[in-house]
This record gives sequence, C-alpha cells and structure tokens, in this order.
Amino acid sequence: MDNQYKTTCLHGEHVALGAKMSPFAGFDMPIQYSSITEEHLAVRGKSGIFDVSHMGEIFVNGPDAERFVNHIFTNDIRGMEAGQILYGMLLYPDGGTVDDLLVYKEFEENAYLLVVNAANIEKDYKWILENAEGFEVGILNDSDNWGQVAVQGPESEAVVSKVLGLDLSELKFYHFENFSLYGKRAIVSRTGYTGEDGFEIYACPDAVVDLWRTFLAAGVVPCGLGCRDTLRFEAGLPLYGDELSADITPVMAGLSMFCKLDKDEFIGKEALAKQKAEGPARKLVGIEIADKAIPRAGYAVELADGTQVGVVTTGYHSISLDKSICFALVDAAYAPLGTALNIRIRHKVFAGVVVKKRFYQTNYKK
Repeated sequence: MDNQYKTTCLHGEHVALGAKMSPFAGFDMPIQYSSITEEHLAVRGKSGIFDVSHMGEIFVNGPDAERFVNHIFTNDIRGMEAGQILYGMLLYPDGGTVDDLLVYKEFEENAYLLVVNAANIEKDYKWILENAEGFEVGILNDSDNWGQVAVQGPESEAVVSKVLGLDLSELKFYHFENFSLYGKRAIVSRTGYTGEDGFEIYACPDAVVDLWRTFLAAGVVPCGLGCRDTLRFEAGLPLYGDELSADITPVMAGLSMFCKLDKDEFIGKEALAKQKAEGPARKLVGIEIADKAIPRAGYAVELADGTQVGVVTTGYHSISLDKSICFALVDAAYAPLGTALNIRIRHKVFAGVVVKKRFYQTNYKK
C-alpha cells in the first residue's frame, strides 16, 4: 500500500481476511472479501458488517450550538429530541453542496455530533470553523479518536442486540443511544445506507476491533465498499461526489425535502429557493435499460438523434433486481417519468426509460 493513504483501525483485520484493498476517500479500504454479489445478498437476506471508521465525527457545543448548526445545515434542528438524528447538507452560498451529513442531537444541553463523509472531513471542518464567527460555540474534529462499524440487514437487530447486550427493539429509526465500551463512551444508532434495517456503532478504535471480531464470530458477513455502493444505489441514496457536489445542488438531486426553506435562514437558502421557484436546469433521474449492458459513471445520456442531454453518475446491473439501471443528471426537460433516453456505452447506444430513483423497495424499521 502506498503510504500516502490513511488506514482505519480495522485495516489489519481486512488484510488478514484477504480483502481486496483499494484507495477510497484518502483511505486504503476493503472493496470486497468474497465477491460483491455474495456480500450484497448477505445484507439483503441476513446481515453484513462494514468498516466505516473513515467517516468523520465533528462535535459542536456551546450556548449558540443550536442556532449555529441550524445556520449551516439545510434541515431544521429546532425541536429535535435528544437522541434524534437528521439528514441534510452543508451548502455554499450559491446552493452547491459542501457535503451531505447526519446531525445527532446529544443528550446533554447545547451539543451536537456531525457525522460527515470521509473525503470531506478536513474541508468540512475548515468550512464550519470559517462560518462560526459571531457564534458562541466550541467545534472539535474528533475523527481520529473514533472507529465505526455498520451492521446492516434483516437480522441486524437480533445480532447487534446480542453482541452489545442491549435491547435495541425500541430504538427508533434515525435515533441513537449512548452506552459504554472499554470505559469510554460509545454510540449505537439506527440509520443505515443500504435500504435495509441496520445499526452504526461508534466507539474507541480498540473497542471497534473487538466488535468486528465478535460480529464475525457471530456469523455476520464482512462486506466491502463495493457492495455498500450497489446497496445504497438500489435504495436510491446519493453518494457525495457522484449525486451531490459543489455543482449539484439538493434541488437538482431531488433532495429538497431535506432543505427547510421555511427556516429563517441558512447558508445557501436564497439560492435554493430561487432554483426551486424557477426550476433547476438539470435534474437527477433514475434510468432503466432494457439490455444487460452496464451504464457506468461518465457515460453520455442521449436523445434518439444523438444529442447529449445528460451524463450517468452511478450505474450497475442491479444484483437484487437483475436489471441494468443508473442515476443520471439530465436536462430538466427530459426528467419526467417515462421519458425515453438512450445511454451510450462505448460505441453502442442502448435504449432506456426514466424511472423512480428508488429502484429497490426499502425495508427500514420505522
């Protein structure tokens, strides 16, 4: 491994298991252990575990914490209950996306945990600090002191409850609880990024290594980032850098529901409100292809006459559905459901049709 890449606390475990490793978001990460298909089906049918220790944990506290987080975050955190989690974005003033993230409302007063994407930790931290002027808040990037695993699948509640010795049957979707491991604070949340029921466990790195081994001993299948991508994609979930970016706003991505324009203010609000009122020039859509050819990111989306009207952002031959499908960013005129569009795959053109972005029926426990 090139030493320019960072490693998580579980790196040695992945290597020992013979995982196929590859750079991702600045980290040397496992892409697969057995095969992407086997791991994907394990999560859909039973349970799988992912190393997500590369994700970032940024803590915000202080008298102005609620007002400040609401200022930088598109969703509305006012009225959140302790232990609740919200999804949303950080935006540039022009409405472009800095990152998408989860905000955890802590059990102590005036305290929040922001869980951000691995590739954006330093950028997000810098951006948050730059926008904190005039707010009485403390901001701590504590990412290096936390590891995280995600256990996903229909059997995840039973196995996580057993391993942690906690009854998680009452833990609601998009909520979390604190507990203790190695005499230190640990967190278990129920969000998921696969379309299945699932849990995230945050703890100190040593505890996460022990948890990983215990889950594997309990029969949970180790899963790499390869199937994490196929799973989230089937469930219609975006990946920063593909379906959201500085050039792709939440309105374009179809995520306006997480941007509360009835709030007094947040960074990027005016730009989003204008874009929503006028309609974005481009929209993210789902496309299903009649053929088994696989549409990859960057492939052109065309009209029958060969005019390019968009580009694929993510595409696969779906493991769960046995269909070739993709997300694509297309000119808004061609975004309505049922629109016929072609995908150019190398030198051939394949017929497709615009469909809903949530290709797979999700199975969250709500």
